[in-house]
Amino acid sequence: MTWTSLLANKEAQKHKTSKKELDNMRALIARDLADASLAGLSADRRFATPYNAALQAANMAIACAGYRIVSKVGHHRVSLESTKLVLGKAAHKYADYFETCRRKRNTIDYTFSNVATDTEAKEIVVQAKQFYVEVEDWITKNHPALKR
Repeated sequence: MTWTSLLANKEAQKHKTSKKELDNMRALIARDLADASLAGLSADRRFATPYNAALQAANMAIACAGYRIVSKVGHHRVSLESTKLVLGKAAHKYADYFETCRRKRNTIDYTFSNVATDTEAKEIVVQAKQFYVEVEDWITKNHPALKR
């Protein structure tokens, strides 16, 4: 996967982000990470909500790199994989982990209930928070005008 191939296949497009756009994504991430801790939510919702936070963090990094993933079938997978192009080695473990989570989240949202366990729900919150920190650190280092 390269940006050239993603552009050619119309899976990505060139995009110039702004601090305002990133701050809106940051607000979504904060909301989702907070919501994942609400009492009374099912393990499925506590799993799917931080997954969305991680996806938004991936989209932040992609936007800073000058791209936007086109919304169509498979765009979550493309977003997660594309973080490897942006963040390099640091993103590989997260991209692979969230790819597995993507498939489970898809089942949760479209097929079955009671799919995620409490342990999985707790783990994805931790991973989403760590990934978000990685993305913000990368932005601070590589795009200081766009940092928090």
